[in-house]
Amino acid sequence: METRYIVAMVVGSIFVGYVVTSVILFRFPAIFHKKKKLCFRPAHISHRGGAGENIENTMTAFRHALSVGTDMLEIDCHITKDGKVIVSHDSSLKRVCDAEGVIADYNYEDLPLLKECHPLDFKRNFVYDGTGCTDRKFPLLEDVFKEFPKTPINIDIKVDDDELIEKVNNLIVQYNREHITVWGNRSSTVVDKCFTVNPNIPTLFPIGGVLKLLFLFYTGLLPFVPMRDSLLEVIMPSILLKDDVIPLIGAKIRFLLRVLNVLLMRPALFHHLERRGIQTYLWVLNDEEEFERAFRLGAAGVMTDFPTKLKDYLDKNPQYRKNNFQES
Repeated sequence: METRYIVAMVVGSIFVGYVVTSVILFRFPAIFHKKKKLCFRPAHISHRGGAGENIENTMTAFRHALSVGTDMLEIDCHITKDGKVIVSHDSSLKRVCDAEGVIADYNYEDLPLLKECHPLDFKRNFVYDGTGCTDRKFPLLEDVFKEFPKTPINIDIKVDDDELIEKVNNLIVQYNREHITVWGNRSSTVVDKCFTVNPNIPTLFPIGGVLKLLFLFYTGLLPFVPMRDSLLEVIMPSILLKDDVIPLIGAKIRFLLRVLNVLLMRPALFHHLERRGIQTYLWVLNDEEEFERAFRLGAAGVMTDFPTKLKDYLDKNPQYRKNNFQES
């Protein structure tokens, strides 16, 4: 009995010590970790340049987003048959061009023009009508860098392609953008490759990294573990419950989304990451009530299809836009 009592006391003391240490480091992570220092803190992020106000991922969309004061452009990259890095979300040409094939099968000059009209992925009952728009060509990533040399840009490397990753990195370095560019993918494999190619460019958490983050958060281990990635960019699960985003979803899926929303949308998690210099961006939010919830949760930035709408909200709530760009 005495031995069991001693063992219980030792185990209990270790557990209490672990809990106390975890709580202290969770609140003051700088004791254990060097804070990441990013040169930007974008409250306003334009998804595909603002797909609800212009043809997505076009130079016209990017110019418009900058004209209303966006802090960051979110874009997607693919590579053509002749090795050109272009800006496009889809690899297939069906949705954006109503043409057959994929981008990798075409030389750049042979790519078809973008369609004038397109529905939004995150607001299905809305169709952007760009009838008469003359800017319908896929932009080159290099042209984007040339025209917007000081604008932070968030790049989604859409496919696991070593040539694409290498060429995107070369362009980032060539145009001196390592400090104002973010890159990544939902795949851990792609993000690992990005980091290996150039560890000076901040990376996004892949899906596996997000799951690991949640595990560490709920077990109390997070304060003890170093983080490689600099930006947590995640969907706000509650938006998927809206009929104009995903219509007619079943009761089981709705339940799972509500559980995920509770697990992921944790102010304590976002605030801890912020203290470690890791920013949180929530996507893709298109209504004022969603903007409000995101910033109240502690998100550093909101990604939207409607740059003007988010600009109007931030004009009314300037407290969320403080220190959105820091010179290096």
